[in-house]
Amino acid sequence: MSATVCRWGFLSTAGIARKNWKGIRLSGNARVSAVASRSIAKAQTFIDQCAAEVPQPASVAAVGSYQELLDRDDVDAVYIPLPTGIRKQWVLAAARAGKHVLCEKPAAINQSDLEEMIEACRSARVQFMDGVMFDHSKRLAEIRDVLQQGSVLGKLRRISTHFSFSGDASFQQSNIRTDATLEPHGCLGDLGWYCLRMTLWGTGLKMPTRVSARTLTPLSGSDSDGEVPGEFSAELQFADGISAGIYCSFLTSNQQTAVFSGDDGYLTVNDFVLPFYEAEASWTHHHHVLEIDNCRWNFRRHDQRNAVAEYPSGEPNAAEVNMVRRLSQLSLDGQLDPLYPDLAFKTQVILDACCRSDAASGQWIDL
Repeated sequence: MSATVCRWGFLSTAGIARKNWKGIRLSGNARVSAVASRSIAKAQTFIDQCAAEVPQPASVAAVGSYQELLDRDDVDAVYIPLPTGIRKQWVLAAARAGKHVLCEKPAAINQSDLEEMIEACRSARVQFMDGVMFDHSKRLAEIRDVLQQGSVLGKLRRISTHFSFSGDASFQQSNIRTDATLEPHGCLGDLGWYCLRMTLWGTGLKMPTRVSARTLTPLSGSDSDGEVPGEFSAELQFADGISAGIYCSFLTSNQQTAVFSGDDGYLTVNDFVLPFYEAEASWTHHHHVLEIDNCRWNFRRHDQRNAVAEYPSGEPNAAEVNMVRRLSQLSLDGQLDPLYPDLAFKTQVILDACCRSDAASGQWIDL
């Protein structure tokens, strides 16, 4: 392995890989060395298009099969944005090949599969990490400190997260996220994964005690063998009295909001997944006051905007750059960080409980 640079291989030319191509280039400790697709021509087209905008410091090889890429000596870590339905086999293959793994979300079809994937990586002494970029943002770290201190909001009582976009008719019929074989969790896996993860961070990574969840609107792509959640909601309850609600949807306009409510105020984030296109990532504390004096009733606004210097993407301090930089450094140092597989595992356990509740018409499921 290179002494100073982690060499990455891409298993698939999925659109999100283009963002991570740039993230790797900006990381300072990594480069892309190979890209695999089902055809060399497709891999080469991807490389040419990405390199035209963001050249890598060395040539990138186009590879015609995923296994061929895993067999290469010039690959230390792999990024796997393959569909959830076929991802497990390639995570296991990557672990056998001794490659560190960054995989897209949801991490797996179910908890059992993810346990097998994480154990394979642990046994092979390679890092496992899922692709939740905001885990690595400076803003999240600041918000976590506020929530843990309790001095701003008081005791946390409620967390509400909402992640949605409105897919058109073409999306609903032909996108793989409406295919029950490739992406069986639909919007719950694609969008709800982020809501569940943000909820975990808000509670200090505590697990809920029970979950109730329902698919509000199912979708089925034209080639799908069944339905997937197109609109989904869930209610989570925790042992310390915190409750949480999540809502995710392929049918509702763009919204990425998180609200943390305490007994002395609340905190809002309007772009918790992908920050707005600005040089700062912000959040707001709210401490509104209701003043009542005989016939006068005034609800006084008290807002405090907070922000960190952090670009949304495509800059050296963006979250996706921090993500690949972190995994690259673990690879270079020969170390493993158990936080990242633990985050993925906890998220998967809650997602599975949501699925069981949904199948039981919203029945409460104990964890």
